[in-house]
Amino acid sequence: MHFTDLGLRAEILRSISEQGYDTPTPIQAQAIPVVLAGRDLMAAAQTGTGKTAGF
Repeated sequence: MHFTDLGLRAEILRSISEQGYDTPTPIQAQAIPVVLAGRDLMAAAQTGTGKTAGF
């Protein structure tokens, strides 16, 4: 899976690419579609898994 598969706007995808990211971590891949759908989300994952970067 790539960030392009998550339905993000072009501006966001460009920023993600500029930061050197190309594939989401599992927590990002699961959380981003939920947030984009406008739903509330509570998630837990280990430190270093990309939660803050996904936010």
